[in-house]
Amino acid sequence: MIRSAVKFLVDTIISEKNHLTALDTKIGDGDHGLNMARGATAALEAIDEVDEENLNASTALETVGQAFIMNVGGAAGPLYGTGFVDASKVLNKNSKLDVDTLEKVFSAAIVGIQRRGHAKKSDKTMLDTLIPIQESLKQSIEDKKNLAEALDEAMTAAREGVEYTKTIVAKRGRAAYIGERSIGFEDPGAVSSMIIFRAFCQFLKDNEII
Repeated sequence: MIRSAVKFLVDTIISEKNHLTALDTKIGDGDHGLNMARGATAALEAIDEVDEENLNASTALETVGQAFIMNVGGAAGPLYGTGFVDASKVLNKNSKLDVDTLEKVFSAAIVGIQRRGHAKKSDKTMLDTLIPIQESLKQSIEDKKNLAEALDEAMTAAREGVEYTKTIVAKRGRAAYIGERSIGFEDPGAVSSMIIFRAFCQFLKDNEII
């Protein structure tokens, strides 16, 4: 199931390569789509080399993260890679797929990304998608919502986060150089984060896990 999930995510990222590149061309280097596709392809190849008995959610995230770090340049490799690797540390082979676990995964990823990139919410980065997802999951825990309900609300939060990036000035990365002119455009990293989360949710639905 984990291999299938990774393949689904990889296929989704590759299918969005041109879209992400077009977004990044407007306010960045124009390489985000290519970098994400490269990292995703490397991640799938790395997962294929992991023995079935050693493959679980933790090792999968660790493997994907290291693949991004080792194969992707620019900001995407270190940031996504660190996020995946740090997220893997809160899991083990016995971790369950529930709202509490997902909230811990996103919290750990966010801390790692902030440590690596020194960004915060409202800087017009991937965090403007990831933090709303984590906050939504935390609220769902408090409201005692089931996984399907929590993911639906988190997906809404992710979309709203992407929309929010259109209204703010970029403060990190290449987009920061154009200042006010970055207003009106979605942040490519926020979009790719939403795409990955949306694909994760879709995989769970398609396979009747939720």
